Amino acid sequence: MKTLLLNPPSFEGFDGGAGSRWPATREIESYWYPVWLAYPAAMIPESRLLDAPPHGISPEETIRIATEYDFVVVFTSTPGFYSDVHLAEKMKAAKPSLKIAFVGPHVTTLPEESLMASEAIDFVTHKEFDYTVTEFASGKPLEEIKGVSFKKDGNVVHTEHRLPIEDLDALPWVTPIYKRDLDIHRYNVPFLLHPYISFYTTRGCPAKCTFCLWPQTFDGHAWRQRAVDDVAKEVEHALQLFPDIKEIFFDDDTFTIGKQRVLALCEKFKPLNFTWSCTSRVHVDLETLQAMRAAGCRLFIVGFESGNPQILKNIKKGATVEQAREFKKNCKKSGIAVHGDFIVGLPGETPETIEETLKFAQELDCETIQVSVAHAYPGTELYDFVQSNGYLRTDGEMTDETGHQLPHFEYPSLSRAEMMAAVEDFYGRYYFRPRIVARIVKKALFNSEERHRLYKEAREYLSLRAKRKQYVVNQRA
Repeated sequence: MKTLLLNPPSFEGFDGGAGSRWPATREIESYWYPVWLAYPAAMIPESRLLDAPPHGISPEETIRIATEYDFVVVFTSTPGFYSDVHLAEKMKAAKPSLKIAFVGPHVTTLPEESLMASEAIDFVTHKEFDYTVTEFASGKPLEEIKGVSFKKDGNVVHTEHRLPIEDLDALPWVTPIYKRDLDIHRYNVPFLLHPYISFYTTRGCPAKCTFCLWPQTFDGHAWRQRAVDDVAKEVEHALQLFPDIKEIFFDDDTFTIGKQRVLALCEKFKPLNFTWSCTSRVHVDLETLQAMRAAGCRLFIVGFESGNPQILKNIKKGATVEQAREFKKNCKKSGIAVHGDFIVGLPGETPETIEETLKFAQELDCETIQVSVAHAYPGTELYDFVQSNGYLRTDGEMTDETGHQLPHFEYPSLSRAEMMAAVEDFYGRYYFRPRIVARIVKKALFNSEERHRLYKEAREYLSLRAKRKQYVVNQRA
């Protein structure tokens, strides 16, 4: 079947779709690669990977493109699900013979509810869907395909569970699909060099963080690795395909698990002489950090989450404040920059613990930060916690009309308005310190690209800031 692998235009400018770790629109527009869709795109003949949001493809144009295909695979998200359903219905109306599958964490967790949402959805997949949609595209009947749910005679049918893919080296490389179907210059992340590309070297994460969407709902806690040689060969090929890229980002759930594997990758990366960045937890020792820096590593994305020890225990972070301090100190020694992620509203949060986290963040002094409102996605332990304790609110959405985060639960000790106000206070008090302002201005003075980027980001952020302030006013009214 001629197949379209689609990251849909769920909202205008939506950057929380396929491949995004945080399925909501960010403060600053950030487009991540739809890596999950790229695998079956490489496996199915006559396929196309259409990443609508970064390429500015409208819903109307998406519908027109879909009519050229027999089968559409839609990577949906919790915030964008109903918008994606509406799009699927329009695609089906334009071409009634079109087969449509929804994939991703949302439909994995809520298969019955997803199927019942619309007749336009022919089936949904469970967890990793690489071989699942490839088999359907090749003509295999749904009843014989593992890992799907579909409707038959008014009932929902679930087929046998499909085990996680163990042999990742048997999968194709995704970078040739990027070259064929995507414009890499349309992908930007504020703290990554531009242009960049990203792909995975592992799947799964053994960490047990209660809020984290992907390991709990999609790719699991079993850590599976590609061979070091296979990763190095794809890097080498990517550098040939995209000679103008400034950075490769390894977007694994956690790249730095397994010291010996990291060191082996560093040995392979050294002669390739390229700049790269990756995800990390705070457990990496100084020796490994220094080896990574010597091999071209520039930056880590690290989820610090909170500066309160009890909250870290509540969310099963498996890391301590002291480990975070030591890690950040060693990163500075090694010359590796850090983008730190923090979350407001995790279990146990109060105005006092938010203040503790802000001061902790200032102490760590990461080059850049992201501060998010805690979101409880279906299928996560955090969702079960807030639902069972009556904290989940049913009188509001988890995102606004553009996909930006809204608090969708609150505690007796912390309201939704306080959470949103705390996010803005956190950003302001972190970035508007004289030393940080000087650091940013100095960087922009000598780099025209940086000046242009900062101007664009400032406009986006100030627009969202105004909306958030109005939200707080409305909540408190």
